[in-house]
Amino acid sequence: MEKGGGSRINQIWGNLVTFLRRCIFCVLSVGSIPNHIAFIMDGNRRYGKKRDLMEGIGHRVGFLALMSMLKYCYELGVRYVTIYAFSIDNFKRHPEEVQSLMDLMQEKIEGLIKEESIVNRYGVRVHFLGNLELLSEPVRLAAERAMMATAKNSKAVLSICVAYTSTNEIVHAVQKSCEEKWEEISILNTSGSGYGLIQLGWNERDGRENLIKLIDVEKHMYMAVAPDSDILIRTSGVTRLSNFLLWQSAYCSLYSPSVLWPEIGFRHFLWAILNFQRNHFYLEKKRKQL
Repeated sequence: MEKGGGSRINQIWGNLVTFLRRCIFCVLSVGSIPNHIAFIMDGNRRYGKKRDLMEGIGHRVGFLALMSMLKYCYELGVRYVTIYAFSIDNFKRHPEEVQSLMDLMQEKIEGLIKEESIVNRYGVRVHFLGNLELLSEPVRLAAERAMMATAKNSKAVLSICVAYTSTNEIVHAVQKSCEEKWEEISILNTSGSGYGLIQLGWNERDGRENLIKLIDVEKHMYMAVAPDSDILIRTSGVTRLSNFLLWQSAYCSLYSPSVLWPEIGFRHFLWAILNFQRNHFYLEKKRKQL
């Protein structure tokens, strides 16, 4: 009887917390709501070591924190969320740790496919972005299955950056742009339409004229699936981007709470939104000056 009573009390308390959170979100909606929030989930290992937990437990607790942040984002109406899940530089860690993280990643990716998962509950389409060829085959195939399974979801977008660095993304985009432009030139020359360079707008009298334009590079970015970030949150009090979204974060609001990632909570999310709303007019003005 006591167990049943405790369960009912927990349910009532949970419903009350949800109601109060949605009331707060209604008030926040009077101001500007970010379209895109990005997260650098820093501090999972330190969280585990600080509490003498077994290796890998810190990342599992961090996954629960991620689920809470995603829930807050989608309840508020944030359409795009991007997370830095695994850097290319992380492959330099001890092989056993890398394998443990890959196993955990595969397990959690498989969970995204389940009907009751958070992405299906909120109608979220999932993209895995980065040099996916660097991933182990089981993880890569799991990522492909998750992208296929959520391809028809259209209410929000979750971008998961794995085997990713921003410099790799930029180099990849430039290479693809050059390949595409060279293919266009080759097709024009083969069809007998004249000199390909001239047909594409090359001005021999003005060496400053560029064949590769900004729009060419941006459309080949991994992050072309989402607009530039409005807020970038990095936990553990570290104020650096660590090679994440360098191209896309020029005019976003940066927030770095001192807590480790598994410790992040609703109050930190709320403060990030309030800080964004306070600076929104200034950031938008800077963007329009581009």
